[in-house]
Amino acid sequence: MNKQALLNKVEQTCMKAEVPFFEIGDTVDVHTKILEGNKERVQIFTGTVIARSGGGTRQMFTVRRIVAGEGVERKFPLHSPRIEKIEVKRSGVVRRAKLYFLRKRVGKAVRLKERRTKQAANSR
Repeated sequence: MNKQALLNKVEQTCMKAEVPFFEIGDTVDVHTKILEGNKERVQIFTGTVIARSGGGTRQMFTVRRIVAGEGVERKFPLHSPRIEKIEVKRSGVVRRAKLYFLRKRVGKAVRLKERRTKQAANSR
């Protein structure tokens, strides 16, 4: 067995069994576990996914939102035990793999067109 196959086998044990499907341009709620002293609580970070990178256990995604007129970006490891769940709120139509151009935009220009899916049509 070569090194890469061995690494892949070890990585499989650390990966989450069920990862929700989401794409770049989707608006998501990321439920993160936060330790405050000896208490643990869940904090929700809502924003638009502007990038995904890496593979396997090293897979990361970047979420951007505007707070009090200031842009805030946060990178999350996809398979982290600190991430409780990821909820997709809406899907955006995009034509790029990275949405870094949104950093320069303000106000209504930040919005993305919504992707119409069969699931969204059935839920209404």
